[in-house]
Amino acid sequence: MRRLAGLLVVPLLLLSAACGSDDKGSDSASASASAPSKGGFPAITAGAKFGEKPTLAKGTGTPPKELKTKVISEGDGAKLKNGDVTQVNYLGQQYDSTKPFDNSFDRKQPFDLTLGAGMVIQGWEKGLIGQKVGSRVQLVIPPDLGYGAQGQGDIKPNATLVFVVDILKAKQIPASAKGTAVAQDNMDLPKVGTNTDGKAPSLTIPSKVDPPKKLVSNYVLESKGDVVKETDSVVVNYVAKLWKDGKEFDNTYTTGKTQTFPLAQVTLKGLKDGLVGKKIGSRVLLVVPPDQGITDKEQLEKSGIPANSTLVFAVDILAKV
Repeated sequence: MRRLAGLLVVPLLLLSAACGSDDKGSDSASASASAPSKGGFPAITAGAKFGEKPTLAKGTGTPPKELKTKVISEGDGAKLKNGDVTQVNYLGQQYDSTKPFDNSFDRKQPFDLTLGAGMVIQGWEKGLIGQKVGSRVQLVIPPDLGYGAQGQGDIKPNATLVFVVDILKAKQIPASAKGTAVAQDNMDLPKVGTNTDGKAPSLTIPSKVDPPKKLVSNYVLESKGDVVKETDSVVVNYVAKLWKDGKEFDNTYTTGKTQTFPLAQVTLKGLKDGLVGKKIGSRVLLVVPPDQGITDKEQLEKSGIPANSTLVFAVDILAKV
C-alpha cells in the first residue's frame, strides 16, 4: 500500500515532485552563460550573499561525476545531522542551463525537510549533513544522486543539478511524545498506548462498535508545548488503521523516518483539523469520519483505502519548524 504521507500533502517543489518555476531566467543570463566554472562549480553572478536570490551561470566543461559541496558563507549555528528538521531556501538549475527550474525565494516560502527521512534527493541528504545553520552552500549533484536516467518534470534525464541552499534553521527531533497521560475512559473509542520509548504505540479499535460521525481529536499524552497553528509545519510519527477491520494502512515507525506536514498543504481535512490546536510534544488520538478523510477517487485508488472508510490515527506531534 502506498505511503499515505505522499497523498496528504500538496507537493510544493522539485524535491518531491518537480514542476516548472515561474522564474523566467535572469536578466544577466547572457553574461552568466560566459562566466567560467571553477572547480566544477558554476559561478554565482549576482545575489551571492546569504538571503539573496542568487543568479547562477551556466556550467562550463564536463560536469563533475561526483557530488561536490562548497560553503559560500559559513554560519555560526549547529552542524546538521540525520534526524534534524531543517528549514532552507534554495535555487536549483541544471548544470548546462542558465534558467532555474525551481526556487523558494520567489515563493517566499522556505522548504522544511527532515534529514535522513528520504524526503529529498540523495545529493541533498549527503551534501547538507555537517553543514552549519546560517550557511549558504552550493551543491553540484551528479545524476545518480539526483533524478537519474528518468529525469523529473522539467529536469531532463541524466541531468547534473546545481543548487544554492541557505540553511535557515534546524532542530533535533525527540524520539517520542511525552506528557501527562489523559484518561481514555470512553469505551466506544480506540485506545492508544502511552509508552515513551520511541517505539510505535499500540492502537486498539473497539469491536462491534459503530464509528463516531464527527471528528475525534483527544489527547493521550498532553505536553506543555506550544499550540499548533494552521500555518505551522509539524514533524510527526504516527500509526494509522481502518476502523472497520483494524487493518494498519500506514506506520512511520516501521521505516524509522518521521514525516513533516506543512499543515497549510495537508489535504486530509480531519488530520489537519485534528492537529491544529493541540500542543507540540503531545500524543493524540484522531478518528476521522469519511467526509473528512480521503474523498478524492484518484487518491483512494492510490492509497488502497476503501471508499467511505473511517480512519484512526495515533499521532506523536514531535516538533514544529
